[in-house]
Amino acid sequence: MSDSEFDLLDELYFVQGYAYLKDSLGWEDLLLLETLTSLYKKGMIKCLSEPDEERFDQVDIFKEGENLFFLATKKGLMAHNTL
Repeated sequence: MSDSEFDLLDELYFVQGYAYLKDSLGWEDLLLLETLTSLYKKGMIKCLSEPDEERFDQVDIFKEGENLFFLATKKGLMAHNTL
């Protein structure tokens, strides 16, 4: 797990929107979108269209990421806590 992935998972113990993550981490869009995509492909985060509405289809984070919410999965939390 990269440092960026670790830092992002740190913010996703609770549902967070894209704008919050960008502001909280102070990252450029490209880094945030790349890191979200990486964690999503590894099954470490899930995407939500609303804070309580999980997306079960395949999500293109580069196209939709700015309008989504994110949450660490059990797999992501376990990986984050074992480092």
